[in-house]
Amino acid sequence: MGRGRAKAKQTKVARNLKYQTLDTDFDQLQRELHGEPERPVEEPDPELLEKYADYADSESGPPK
Repeated sequence: MGRGRAKAKQTKVARNLKYQTLDTDFDQLQRELHGEPERPVEEPDPELLEKYADYADSESGPPK
């Protein structure tokens, strides 16, 4: 029991996908497939790097 409800939902989803019109952004798809970043990578804040440098150097975690 229960298979009928699942099959009906799958049929409904398949029908929606078949008849739904989608606006595909092929330029965005091409950028995504080629691995180009969506936005430029920002440089980290030097003050934050200095503040947390001790944590990055230690293997065991923050100093106690």
